[in-house]
Amino acid sequence: MDKAHILIADDDVTIRDACRRILREEGHSVDLAEDGAQAQDLIQNRRYDIAFVDLKMPKADGLQVLARAKQVDMQTEVVIITGYASIETAVTAMRLGAYDYVPKPFSPNELRNVVNKILEKKRLLGDDFDHDWNIEFDGESNVMIGESPRIREVFRLVKKVAATDSTVLIYGESGTGKELVARAIHYNSLRKDKPFFTVDCGSLVETLFESELFGHEKGAFTGAIETKHGSFELANQGTFLFDEIGNISINIQAKILRAIQEKEIRRVGSTKTIKVDVRVIAATNRDLRRSVEEGTFRDDLYYRLSVIPIYLPSLRERKEDILLLANHFLDKYRYRRKREVNGISAEVQEMLLNYKWPGNVRELENVIERAVVIEDSTLIRPQSLPPNIAGERQEVQAEHFEIKRLDQIEKEHIIKTLESTNWNRTKTAKLLGIDRKTLYDKIKK
Repeated sequence: MDKAHILIADDDVTIRDACRRILREEGHSVDLAEDGAQAQDLIQNRRYDIAFVDLKMPKADGLQVLARAKQVDMQTEVVIITGYASIETAVTAMRLGAYDYVPKPFSPNELRNVVNKILEKKRLLGDDFDHDWNIEFDGESNVMIGESPRIREVFRLVKKVAATDSTVLIYGESGTGKELVARAIHYNSLRKDKPFFTVDCGSLVETLFESELFGHEKGAFTGAIETKHGSFELANQGTFLFDEIGNISINIQAKILRAIQEKEIRRVGSTKTIKVDVRVIAATNRDLRRSVEEGTFRDDLYYRLSVIPIYLPSLRERKEDILLLANHFLDKYRYRRKREVNGISAEVQEMLLNYKWPGNVRELENVIERAVVIEDSTLIRPQSLPPNIAGERQEVQAEHFEIKRLDQIEKEHIIKTLESTNWNRTKTAKLLGIDRKTLYDKIKK
C-alpha cells in the first residue's frame, strides 16, 4: 500500500488546507471536515485508511470522532491533533484506540512520517489484517473477532487444524468462546456438511451420561422403553465436542478413550459394537495436566485429546480487542432490539478498558446488551453500565490520584502563568487577580 484515503478533521481552515496540500503532493486522496459532526458523517459513509482528528472541535470532539471511526472500521488508523495543554487527553485517546498523536504546531515532515509509518504497518500485515472471521451455522452468522496477537494466533491455528482430522483440546477460562472455536474448526473442515454434536460434561449425572453419549437398548434399565441412539453415534462422519471434559468421572473417561482409540462404541445393554467415524474436540476451563497429577484425569486420555492444544486467552490478556468486541455487540443488539443507540461514549470506553472482565467475552456481551436495552440516548453512557464496572473505574482513578499540598498547586499555577506571559509580572498579576507586590512576594518565596 503506497497511497491512502485520508480524512483531515480540524476547525482551523489553515491546518486543513495545509495538510491537504502536503498529502496530495504525496499522491494521497484527502477529504476535509470542519467540525466533529461532519467528520462523523464522512466516516459513516466512506472508508478511510487514516483520519487526522483535532481533539477540540465544535459539535463533536476528537474522542467522539475516534469512537465512531473505530465502531465503523477498526482498520481506520486515527491520529489525534492536539495542543500542548491537551497532551494528557491525547494519551488517553491512544488507550481508546488512536494510533498516535501529533502536537501543534507540526511540520510537513512530521505529517508525512506518521502517514508512512501507518502505511508500512498496513503493508506488512497485508491480507492478514482482517480482524474478524465470519462462521455460518444454525442459520446465523457468528463472528470470531480480534486483532490482538494472541487471538490472531488462535485464528491461524484454527485455519490450519480445520483441514485435518486431528483431535483438538481447547482450553481457557469460562466465557472465552471455546464452543465458537470448536464450531469454527468444524464448519471450515471437510466435515462441515455433516453433524456437529456437543455434550456439556458438567450438566449430566454419571448414570445418564453413558446412555446420552452411547445410547441404550430397549429394556437395558428401568425406563428404557425403546432403543436410543447416542449422540456419539448420531455424530458419525461429523464432529463431536466434549464441553468441559474435565468434569467427567474416571469410569466414563475410560469409555471415551476406547471410543476415540477404537472408533467404535457399545450401547448400554448391548454386546454389539458399532463403528463410528467422529472427529473429537474437547474443551475445558481446568488445568488438565494438574488433574492428571492429582489422579482425577487419565493421562492416556489427556494425551489422546491434546494432539493439538489451542489456548484461548482471557479478555484481560487481549485488551486490544475489548472495544472491537464491544462495538460488534453494540451493532448486534441495537438491530436486534431495534434501538437507536449507535455509539459508546469515551468515558464508557475507558471504563470497559479498565475493568478486569472475570466473565470474559460472555460478560462483555451481556453488559453491552443490557446497556443497549436501558440506554435513553444515542450513546452508551456510564449510567447504563452495571455498578461493579463503573465502581472499578473509580477505584483505578483513586489509585492514580496524586495528592498535592495547596502551596505546591499554587506554585505550579503561578509558574505556568508566568511562562505563558513570557514572565511579564504586571500581566501575570492581572491574570491571577492579585496585585504586583503579592506576586513579587510569592515569586521570592
